[in-house]
Amino acid sequence: MNDPRIDRLAGVLLDHSCRLKPGENILIEAIDLPDPALVCALVEGAAARGGVPLVTCKQQAVLRSLYRNATKEGMLLAGEFERARMAKMDAYIGVRGAANASQLSDVPAERMDLYQKHWWHAVHSEVRVPKTKWVVLRYPTDSFAQAANMSTAAFEDFYFDVCTADYAAMGEAQKPLVARMEAADRVRIVAPGTELEFSIKGIPVIPCNGERNIPDGEVFTAPVRDSVNGVIRFNTQSRYQGTVFSDIMFEFKDGKIVNATSSDTTRINQILDSDAGARYIGEWSMGTNNRVRHPMLDTLFDEKIGGSFHLTPGNAYDIADNGNDSVVHWDLVLIQRPDYGGGEIWFDGELLRKDGRFVPKDLQGLNEGL
Repeated sequence: MNDPRIDRLAGVLLDHSCRLKPGENILIEAIDLPDPALVCALVEGAAARGGVPLVTCKQQAVLRSLYRNATKEGMLLAGEFERARMAKMDAYIGVRGAANASQLSDVPAERMDLYQKHWWHAVHSEVRVPKTKWVVLRYPTDSFAQAANMSTAAFEDFYFDVCTADYAAMGEAQKPLVARMEAADRVRIVAPGTELEFSIKGIPVIPCNGERNIPDGEVFTAPVRDSVNGVIRFNTQSRYQGTVFSDIMFEFKDGKIVNATSSDTTRINQILDSDAGARYIGEWSMGTNNRVRHPMLDTLFDEKIGGSFHLTPGNAYDIADNGNDSVVHWDLVLIQRPDYGGGEIWFDGELLRKDGRFVPKDLQGLNEGL
């Protein structure tokens, strides 16, 4: 029996996220899915809409072996192959499950860097992100539910509810915030262990409401590259390249991370030394999805948390470009609701958000359900 929740999600991905049109090529990439139901629904739905679906299925255990034995030649070959395929696509849906979210934790850093530079960056940063209509999402698994401290059944209900939200209504509620961010120059952020300032003047502002990530709910831009100064201490854990980091602290001077510590200070500095752009910030974004309340070690959910923001060492998106280029793009989340220590965000001397709630009257719609 078909699960109607899967059919509804497939419809959101094809119609709202990818806006698939007859004759368009769409790549569906599935990694570690426990069953093929969603992939089948996407293939059938794409074909019914006149699209041309292509599917690739991968397993993290196999990818781990590839990464652990990576050579520059091998990663260049894989990147060249997948780049050529991606260049023929009009749309892309990436669905990722994970029986073991730490599957890549023992891949040596230098091998992971080869993958990031010659495979992932060449395919996704240079082709998929700027040139296709794309959306990425996770798939509910037992390990995912465990990370959220929920039963599998309860997590599935939560997952499908959040992922099939009314994204059109979300987009309307975000419009006043977009206008304020476009008009702002100086941003000041205060939270426990955090006192940070930067400019966003002249950088495009992008509302996200289901067209790139599922679930969605954020409005992002980027700091002027050399304008970031101060200290930030993130209060959520983050998994990056298979390693879980906590107690992350950055100190900035003229845009550059000049001091970085965490639960694994050696590894975090290796990541930040990947290239010249990794110690600069490529994105700053405010979370606006109030159905997502607590972190679950998954960036696609955690970065949307109501009352949060994320700051991203590394590559800037072309659509909100501050000139920073890097193979790294690492979204790190700070929640400012009272249950996470509170905090404030100021635009040009005006208090915009306090303890996770927007203060100005025109932004009250973003507080619903918080």
